[in-house]
Amino acid sequence: QVQLVESGGGLVQPGGSLRLSCAASGTIFTFYTMDWYRQAPGKQRELVAAITGGIVTNYTDSVKGRFTITRGNAKNTVALQMNSLKPEDTAVYYCHAVRRTVQGGTIYDYDYWGQGTPVTVSS
Repeated sequence: QVQLVESGGGLVQPGGSLRLSCAASGTIFTFYTMDWYRQAPGKQRELVAAITGGIVTNYTDSVKGRFTITRGNAKNTVALQMNSLKPEDTAVYYCHAVRRTVQGGTIYDYDYWGQGTPVTVSS
């Protein structure tokens, strides 16, 4: 059974930094895409940062220049370095991964989610 486990969340003051990590267990394949979503109270879950093929990255505008997503050397791990944190970054952060397979020319994507780790930015 595939599991994604996040770590690194917590309480930090505005302007501070946190590093989130996500590791998968139970996999014999490599994820096509790994990314981070967040959900603030009363808001919809949003994509924060994504990395595809271990190289191509994508960020939501509000975190560009502050957050960095990287794939780890260990198989199916991903990290999110968050700098210059703002109160509006407060949310539960979720690790998400996609396993992609191609069968008969058709692409199939399988989604996996972690349980989430809370990040609170407050003085």
